[in-house]
Amino acid sequence: MKQKDVPQNNSKTLGGQKKPLYVLGAEGEYVTELSSGWDVEEVVLKQALEQFLSCEQEAMQRAKEGLTAPLECHMYQRRMDISVLSQSTGFFKWQIRRHFKPARFSRLPEHKLARYADALDVSIETLKQLPLPSEQND
Repeated sequence: MKQKDVPQNNSKTLGGQKKPLYVLGAEGEYVTELSSGWDVEEVVLKQALEQFLSCEQEAMQRAKEGLTAPLECHMYQRRMDISVLSQSTGFFKWQIRRHFKPARFSRLPEHKLARYADALDVSIETLKQLPLPSEQND
């Protein structure tokens, strides 16, 4: 993107702030230019947030039915997926999927729960309980 083409669409998601973008300057070198947002970026961000909310709601329903552990709900509420949680905790993805099973989750040792709690920025006790739905939590 060229410096003169940097979008300035006053995105609501940036809350009046500006963010730097790396763009090509007049002489072909990379420079930073502040942008107040881009309509396309805002649409994509809203879609991603809606997707996380949908996943969270589905996980909450499964947790209430006893089909998944509260861990999955907390993961989506923190806007993570299995890959991000895996990178944050050091657990393999297959281990996380196994820990979603309520019977397995209830038997996890304290040190494993602590890794999840640290990555999700909650206490171990909070991790063991269903979180409030996002609409009520924000």
